[in-house]
Amino acid sequence: MILVDWQIIDRVNRGHILIDPYDPGLVQPNSLDIRLGDHFVWYRPGDGVIDPYDKSSIESETEETNAPYFDIAPGMFVLAETMETIGLPDNIVASIEGKSSIARFGVELHQTGGWIDAGFRGTITLEMCNVNVRPVRVYAGMPVGQLVFYTTERAACPYDKKPDAKYMDQRQATLSRYAANKRQD
Repeated sequence: MILVDWQIIDRVNRGHILIDPYDPGLVQPNSLDIRLGDHFVWYRPGDGVIDPYDKSSIESETEETNAPYFDIAPGMFVLAETMETIGLPDNIVASIEGKSSIARFGVELHQTGGWIDAGFRGTITLEMCNVNVRPVRVYAGMPVGQLVFYTTERAACPYDKKPDAKYMDQRQATLSRYAANKRQD
């Protein structure tokens, strides 16, 4: 079941869903608007291959900044953080969706990583891309997406209990930690 406005407010007020900072004015009929943080990470253009099993290749040729705004060039891929830190209990999951107003500029909010497991805690890393032919400026603090919350049965092993939870308590835009996975030959 998707939580509606009064259920979101109730779950936040009772501490079942953590949203920090929380602004009740961002609650929508079926979602909660989330705002862009001020940390951005991107790859410099080049020929170096990113190997998912090689941490050094994942972390090489990157740049990052903390800034009040960021200009996303046409075709650019950038990781960004949400302003909000979230925390989910073992019976609520969330998905992140882009706001239509931002999508109409050609900015995609996530590539495929839009699912947030029960038990997750931290900021959300956004996988932003500009498919417009012109640069688009985004500002820290602007609503860019929305979280949709779903109630589920209680997870037997929520994200915060998984020994391999690579993104638990992440802060700032976080590069892939895929290299922590064991390669299957």
